[in-house]
Amino acid sequence: MPKVKPVREDLIKYAQKRNILKKLNKQIGLFEKNPSHPSLNTEVLRPKKLRLYSFRIDRKYRAIFIYHKKDIEIIDINDHYD
Repeated sequence: MPKVKPVREDLIKYAQKRNILKKLNKQIGLFEKNPSHPSLNTEVLRPKKLRLYSFRIDRKYRAIFIYHKKDIEIIDINDHYD
């Protein structure tokens, strides 16, 4: 199972400001147990050659990540509808 690298401080602050930090941590836990869990809605982003992926934090926010061998790094959290 993939391990999620520690989330950068700026992304933690972004999540705190939007009151989604608890949800983010829950989804990270789910991801580490099962990256294909239905509530994550994990997907590869386009263009696929960039090898960027996302998983759902909640209905509005998504975490964007990249793979580093067996680990992943969350590189952004954004509003899915902006």
